Amino acid sequence: MAAERNADGVERRLPSDEARELLALTRDIARREIAPRAAEEEAAGRFPRELFALLSRSGLLGLPYDPRYGGGGQPYEVYLQVLEELAAARLTVGLGVSVHTLSCHALARFGTDEQRAAHLPAMLGGGLLGAYCLSEPSAGSDAAALRTRAVRDGEDGDWVIDGTKAWITHGGIEDFCTVMARTGGAGARGITAFLVPGDAPGLSAAPPERKMGMSGSPTAQLHFDGVRVPDARRLGAEGQGFALALDALDSGRLGIAACAVGLGQAALDEAVAYARERRQFGRPIADFQGLRFLLADMATRIEAGRALYLEAARLRDEGRPFGRCAAMAKLFCTDAVMQVTTDAVQVLGGYGYTADFPAERYLREAKMLQIVEGTNQIQRVVIARHLVGPESR
Repeated sequence: MAAERNADGVERRLPSDEARELLALTRDIARREIAPRAAEEEAAGRFPRELFALLSRSGLLGLPYDPRYGGGGQPYEVYLQVLEELAAARLTVGLGVSVHTLSCHALARFGTDEQRAAHLPAMLGGGLLGAYCLSEPSAGSDAAALRTRAVRDGEDGDWVIDGTKAWITHGGIEDFCTVMARTGGAGARGITAFLVPGDAPGLSAAPPERKMGMSGSPTAQLHFDGVRVPDARRLGAEGQGFALALDALDSGRLGIAACAVGLGQAALDEAVAYARERRQFGRPIADFQGLRFLLADMATRIEAGRALYLEAARLRDEGRPFGRCAAMAKLFCTDAVMQVTTDAVQVLGGYGYTADFPAERYLREAKMLQIVEGTNQIQRVVIARHLVGPESR
């Protein structure tokens, strides 16, 4: 496995020439198309749909999936490093790719051959954008308590879905969504997964949430009012939906960890560049030991997070259990980026608190990563269960 170092000094161990070419392509797109527009578009709350069309044409929206259906056939180790580069340029883009990949997971892993052939090529390389619908207004961390219901209707076996999903990334602009709905009794075993078109009659979106950060990434409630779905769009067996959702989240947590490392790397790069240029007391502030120690701690957190998410990815690629390591990576990387972005603002001083520099945006965006794909408190629950078993009741 050859190693390479990019312009920011990040050393990457990549398993193939193809992987190196993918990283080079990603950096080029990030440098030319994503980063120059990030600050302006985030301030305007604009989602860069045309960038996702470019990523789709470039083969970057289906990297970890089967080439037979338009995927890139890349190991997660490679996919996550691509994701990190995208998030470093703009978190809205990195997170969007991660959520889209999550939305394809149930079909790619648990769909029938006929379902994959019918839907995956367009989802992976046809310019479509996905949403993942698990959380609800009254079912967030306790996702097994969801109330959205799907009932059979008619002799043809169609399902009719009614309910509301909350905190949906790409809500209102999605082309398809993977939806978890209750088809049986209470609890996790009563939930089934469905692939729902974004233009299905009865599916509507509330106005986007007004968020502290990530203004360019729409987050909205989705309302299902008698949405009719053929049984051919049911994913997996009836009652298997919650297991499908958890399986997807193990991988999705690695996507969030990689995005956190990318955002942290961007914040560190900004802080280092500023420290080299800013002069006080007749010399660059980078000469002062206190600030050097701060930058060293920031760099150490980022490298440790990168190593942890890559270890989890390699376990996944080898077909070994990786859920505990994925939860650790999500927990550590998102806590680390919160500290790194806070320190980046401190390095820039008063300028770090202004919108003239990206540090304050990085700080606002970092907070969100501690919440999505399971709060960091939930990650601790997952890790503890792996260590000592479930809680006594």
